[in-house]
Amino acid sequence: MAWIRRVRTASGATAVQIAESVGGRRRIVRHVGSAHDETELGLLMDRARKLLEDDAQGQLDLGLSLPVTRAAMVPAPTQTLFDEPATVPARRPVVAAPQVLRTSSAVLYDALAGVYTDLGLDALEDEVFRDLVIARVVEPTSLLDVDRVLADLGRTSASLSTRKRTLGRCQDGAYRDQIAELCFQHARASGDVSLCLYDVTTLHFEAAEEDALRKVGYSKERRVDPQIIVGLLVDRHGFPLEIGCWEGNKAETHTIVPIIEAFAARHGITDLVVVADAGMLSAANLRALDEAGHTFIVGSKTAKAPIDLISHFRWHGDAFTDGQIIDTVTPKVGKNTDNDPALRREPAWDPEQHPSSWRAVWSYSAKRFARDNKTLTAQENRARAAIEGDKPARTPRFVKTQSDGLVLDEAALARARRLAGLKGFVTNIPATALPAAEVIDSYRDLWHVEQTFRMSKSDLRARPLFARRRDSIEAHLTIVFTALAIARTVQARTGLSLRRFLRQIRPLRSATIEANGAVQTLPPALSSSDQAVLNDLKNGAT
Repeated sequence: MAWIRRVRTASGATAVQIAESVGGRRRIVRHVGSAHDETELGLLMDRARKLLEDDAQGQLDLGLSLPVTRAAMVPAPTQTLFDEPATVPARRPVVAAPQVLRTSSAVLYDALAGVYTDLGLDALEDEVFRDLVIARVVEPTSLLDVDRVLADLGRTSASLSTRKRTLGRCQDGAYRDQIAELCFQHARASGDVSLCLYDVTTLHFEAAEEDALRKVGYSKERRVDPQIIVGLLVDRHGFPLEIGCWEGNKAETHTIVPIIEAFAARHGITDLVVVADAGMLSAANLRALDEAGHTFIVGSKTAKAPIDLISHFRWHGDAFTDGQIIDTVTPKVGKNTDNDPALRREPAWDPEQHPSSWRAVWSYSAKRFARDNKTLTAQENRARAAIEGDKPARTPRFVKTQSDGLVLDEAALARARRLAGLKGFVTNIPATALPAAEVIDSYRDLWHVEQTFRMSKSDLRARPLFARRRDSIEAHLTIVFTALAIARTVQARTGLSLRRFLRQIRPLRSATIEANGAVQTLPPALSSSDQAVLNDLKNGAT
């Protein structure tokens, strides 16, 4: 027995399907289409009912009135013995009513395919890969469900086996290397690639067992599922340039040097400025980048402030003014005497004079101080509650254990409040080449890579991963990497977030109709705002 079912998709549309029960198991017989409003849903439901009544193509009345020639009444002929017999006019066939064959978001597909072409990705000469990437941008879903998304976009999807072979071709054909080269060329033509931003994230798996790649490791979300470490390198505007993955239990600090070296070797770059957060701050990383001829700007840890600002604290105490910047030095390892507290003036870093130190820039913000102080007060309250008998899931900060029980670590709390409002940066760029204010401004661009990661996790839903083999995982990351390039380009050209862009353009439906024996596709009516967005997307390539 067959019936009609309506399913809510992840994008908010309503999919209309015809299902049947075979041997007690449900099977989807036909996907009629996806509706984005009540009008489309009514058309699709009517079409589905007609398909159930008759397996032939049903008819949907569009309200189009086509002229139909009707047969005229002819009086009976009068015939004499010598007259020729009168010819009775033949009845003309009645023209069938027009019908909707299908609707689709072809405008959206064409717009994204245009961006794909503008980035030069057509050089891969793989239409199936292109469709997988565009489907990932529009509505991330499983490889099995891609045909539904592409059908809604007006495309006929390749078979599942062909899609699987495309993932293998993606690895065997070194697609990621080609895409990285094309992305670099686009970024270089659009701006400056001498400064790149780097960060890492984790992607977890719906799997119970570990293997050589998927490992249980440190998770910022405190998950215990197997995961991988993903590193992403972007330009100062967040456009992706390089992506890599490592075992889930690998330390984040061990990822930056391999991906930077691969990027520099691929494009022959010798003077790259790398910006990363404090998680990448390790003596080995900074030394390796410096020896390779690259410069860096890395966030410093607040705990290093008493060492770096020892002269300031001696001569000025812990008083700071809003926006104050202190340009000084920081030891590469441990402590040294490059910053002499007996001297009132902060040392100006010079690679020849201070071979055992890096340049350190510290800034103070009253707004940051208020935020840090609020956080410290909340942490102090949690610590006091734990001391008084509250049993939290883990021991709060500023709680230490003594022989007589838990006590508040007042010295650590006072030290933290003294450093509230401070933010430090470590670099190997001399002040003569880059003033302290520009060091801070360059680091502030780091939010672009964080935004790109959020896009990959939310809009493109790069996780959780269901792939098991490493080549499939790598192919998935290549598709996500390419989709990120398209998404960032859409944002840069239209000024809209990817989600807002899709919400505005996807409901524009093209209709393919059959009338008077002819099949024709009618484009949707575009409002002025819709046309402006599409023009921005197209003209941004020039």
